[in-house]
Amino acid sequence: MRYLADLLTLSRFILSIILIIISFTGSPAENAFIIFLTAELTDTFDGTCARKWPFPKNKTPKYRKYAAQFDIVSDVLLAAGQVLFCTLQVNWIVGLIVIIYYTVICGILEIILYGKLFGHPDNCTKNSLTNRNFPLAKKIVLTRRYLYTICLGVVNAFILFATSWPMPVKIGLFIFGCSIFVFIWFFLRQRRKHVSRDAVEIEKQLASSAKSHKKTK
Repeated sequence: MRYLADLLTLSRFILSIILIIISFTGSPAENAFIIFLTAELTDTFDGTCARKWPFPKNKTPKYRKYAAQFDIVSDVLLAAGQVLFCTLQVNWIVGLIVIIYYTVICGILEIILYGKLFGHPDNCTKNSLTNRNFPLAKKIVLTRRYLYTICLGVVNAFILFATSWPMPVKIGLFIFGCSIFVFIWFFLRQRRKHVSRDAVEIEKQLASSAKSHKKTK
């Protein structure tokens, strides 16, 4: 079971590549919807599995050193595949708007938050906002996650209604999808103290520093 999280992440990576490929082949929207939904489910549960069945420190595989980076790449490829399919096969206006948000706005935020693209609290630069003002950086990260979740839902809804399925099926799947995104929305709210495992440690250090500062006063 310890390898389940890694297998889920790997499957998301493979599904993301497939989604990107079919964006250029004119594949039916049904395929894109199913692939994305399956990949998104792996993203929902791989972190939970990793926390529930962790590797012992002395038995952690060497490749786990790059697990966080691989997870980020898988997420980026999945989002890219979904938006690419929407842009090329469904609605280029919606796709273009989301592409601008993902590349321009999120890119700028990454540089501000971590001092680099695809950063994390554990490897950000000294001049990054995370080091200078972690509470503010955390609020920005959570806001970005909410907007990212909304973008996923909107693009996937466009892909869903571009399928040839009967309208009752589309509406049923749309309601089901909305339920999933509502769950994710509140799930993210419950993760306020878990922006990342490293962020938890940073918050503990800040809390300890604040207590020490009060005592000295």
